[in-house]
Amino acid sequence: MIESKVARRYAKSLFGLALERNVAEVIYKDMELLHATCAASHELVALLRNPIVQSDKKAAIIIALFSTKVNELTNAFMNIVIDKNRSSDLNGIAGAYIQFYKDYKGIVSAHIATPVALDAAMRETILNLVKKSKGDKVELIEEVDPSLIGGFVLTVGDEQHDTSISRKITMLKREYNINLYVKDY
Repeated sequence: MIESKVARRYAKSLFGLALERNVAEVIYKDMELLHATCAASHELVALLRNPIVQSDKKAAIIIALFSTKVNELTNAFMNIVIDKNRSSDLNGIAGAYIQFYKDYKGIVSAHIATPVALDAAMRETILNLVKKSKGDKVELIEEVDPSLIGGFVLTVGDEQHDTSISRKITMLKREYNINLYVKDY
């Protein structure tokens, strides 16, 4: 997830304030809710990015959606962001806050894509392998991608292990497209 510098700065400020008030985990849950809501509703993201819609209407919509579900610090923060005409950055701020919190707690996110859903034994095996190399706190994010045909793609940070059949087929196609009998100039 890519956030702007502005989003990271706002998230860093919110994270510092949350640590100061000992509500970092509560705000983390609030930011997860905001991030998940934005991911599920493209209309909400479009509304927040729309410069024609006035800030007070955006604030009213955000209050209607989140006021009873989130901490008062989160409510106040979202109102400030909207008042500063940065409502388009709310989703990015939520993502950046989530990353700050995970970094602070030492949580490593591992993303695995498989052609079928993982069973409990396979999930545990993968978690143990990642824990050996990256540390004890691992969050496994699973995705089912039938186009992989077989194998898996495991991404941890900026490392990627691709053992999928579709990748192997692609590599074989590249090898067979090389004609050894035609001279390259």
